[in-house]
Amino acid sequence: MTASDAPASGLSPTLKAALWMIGAIVSFSAMAVAGREAGAELDTFEIMLYRSAIGFVIVAAILTAGGHWGVVRLTHIRQHILRNCAHFAGQNFWLFAVTVAPLAQVFAIEFTTPLWVILLSPLLLSEKLTGLRLLTVVLGFIGILIVARPSTETFNAGLLAAATAAIFFALTLVFTKRLTRVETIGGIIFWLTLIQLFLGLGAAGYDGDIALPSAIIAPYVLVVALGGLAAHYCVTNALSLAPASVVTPIDFARLPTIAIVGMLLYGEPLDIWVFVGAALIFAANYVNIVVETRKLRVAPISPAA
Repeated sequence: MTASDAPASGLSPTLKAALWMIGAIVSFSAMAVAGREAGAELDTFEIMLYRSAIGFVIVAAILTAGGHWGVVRLTHIRQHILRNCAHFAGQNFWLFAVTVAPLAQVFAIEFTTPLWVILLSPLLLSEKLTGLRLLTVVLGFIGILIVARPSTETFNAGLLAAATAAIFFALTLVFTKRLTRVETIGGIIFWLTLIQLFLGLGAAGYDGDIALPSAIIAPYVLVVALGGLAAHYCVTNALSLAPASVVTPIDFARLPTIAIVGMLLYGEPLDIWVFVGAALIFAANYVNIVVETRKLRVAPISPAA
């Protein structure tokens, strides 16, 4: 967007980014509720199977309509398979978590994904683990302990699944970062839907019994599929209009939103410690983003750029 576009629309880029993030918050929340409802009849593998099938049809239609099939290549298929195995695992753990754990706790723990990226980047991307990055990770994990308050009375499989999902989502981000150096976004999304369609088919059908969603559950499956696509589309647009240091605080509004949704729909209590722990996780993420943004601003421009 150019500077001349702003007066015509009457909205600043920051306000537009905020509106896109509202769309992302609504999409993520709808996906969580729909995933919990769909879990009443379908297991997570079946939900992922139908989600990927719907996503593949949509992506294929878009590529066909725009004549963009040239972005689909086999050159880096092994990296695509690795990325999508991690994403498939993360999505299954997340879907299981939203069916058995309070939604606010699941979302709060999910915010640790960037902190896991910090830990994994030195191993997979050869990035340096600085003292400040390590400090943000420690703060984030203290936040996890406050949110989960692990004990025989409060800890459950859902919280463990949410934490595991965050790790696999972090792996997904790391592998995606590697792929974006050599692949287009269209190619990445195509292989995402196709590979996970086969993964879902294999995982859901290993016992020879794949349940079909009933007329009541089918709309929830559709919301899971469309909600995932819409959420990531909204976040991508928001980040194209405003820096991560602006977008991240808006994204944090997902927590009180889903906490209220959980209270209204499922009678889940508003736990103050979930908000305290999530605030610490958010602070750790935000400090890291601000510091990294400042580094980019002062970094010298390469002559080859």
